[in-house]
Amino acid sequence: MYAIIETGGKQYRVRQGDVLQVEKLAVEPGDTVTIDQVLAVGKAGELQIGAPTVAGAKVRLKVEAHGRGKKIIIFKYKPKKTYRRKQGHRQSYSQVRVEAIEI
Repeated sequence: MYAIIETGGKQYRVRQGDVLQVEKLAVEPGDTVTIDQVLAVGKAGELQIGAPTVAGAKVRLKVEAHGRGKKIIIFKYKPKKTYRRKQGHRQSYSQVRVEAIEI
């Protein structure tokens, strides 16, 4: 069984027991979060697609840790001019484990 969920403006295909990194959630590590934005559920060859979400479907996620991703460098410049801008960014994330998919 798998589900397609939406969190943090992104969509993820998840199965029970999967570990993934999503946009940072405002909960403490060890807490459980219920996602009700389930776009589709697949089970035994059947695909149940929501319009826009599947009614009554939920996915329980357990937050394992919070962290920050690798640093990316944003460098802007204009050739033949003295315009240069360098900026770094590290995106925050939450590492979650899928505990259950409920229909």
